Amino acid sequence: MAITEPNKGRAVPPMSRLREERRALNRYDLVRRATAILDDYGIADLTMRRLARELDIAPSALYWHFANKQQLLGAVADHVLAPLAESDRRDVPWQERIDFLCSALRDALLSHKDGAELVSASFASGQTSLMITVLDRLAEAAITAGLGAVPAALAARSIVYYVLGYVADEQSRLQWDSAGALQDGQSFLADGAGLTDPTAQFGFGTRLLVDGIDQLARQSSPIG
Repeated sequence: MAITEPNKGRAVPPMSRLREERRALNRYDLVRRATAILDDYGIADLTMRRLARELDIAPSALYWHFANKQQLLGAVADHVLAPLAESDRRDVPWQERIDFLCSALRDALLSHKDGAELVSASFASGQTSLMITVLDRLAEAAITAGLGAVPAALAARSIVYYVLGYVADEQSRLQWDSAGALQDGQSFLADGAGLTDPTAQFGFGTRLLVDGIDQLARQSSPIG
């Protein structure tokens, strides 16, 4: 017989069923199902309750794997960033390594609906470990360029903020465009010289950052 929680008026599965559900759940499969919700409905619908409903289980069974929604979002963010885990180019000049990492991060974010918003939120809350890996690799490249440890770390964060911000705007425009809400010429920012290709725009911004790092490395930095 189902047990009813006080003042909530809803049935709660017996403890034996909860234990069975917890044992049956696999964290990797949960993250994959949560990612599917993200891709189909967006980050606003990615909640513990929605995931439990999709799996036809009690929401409390999910807390065996994720303490809260932030941990769930962080796990999905790391799943989105998984292609970057083994993707790096240490054997090329530091400029090319930064360009490669920026492009790989952008591709990963674009491969999922609201990818930039999800990763940005998880990064801010400290719930994504793979973003730390990306930061470390970017900082390593900046050190190779000649920066000290502190300015290299700041440069790495500046690059990450640029990529997250650019892709967040890019995905927002893509969503508005697909809904028919943007007029001609509004899909992507034009630079005044006909550069309307988003990849070309993104690459221009990356080059600015790389050139800035190179210039800073040539100077004596008061930081670090």
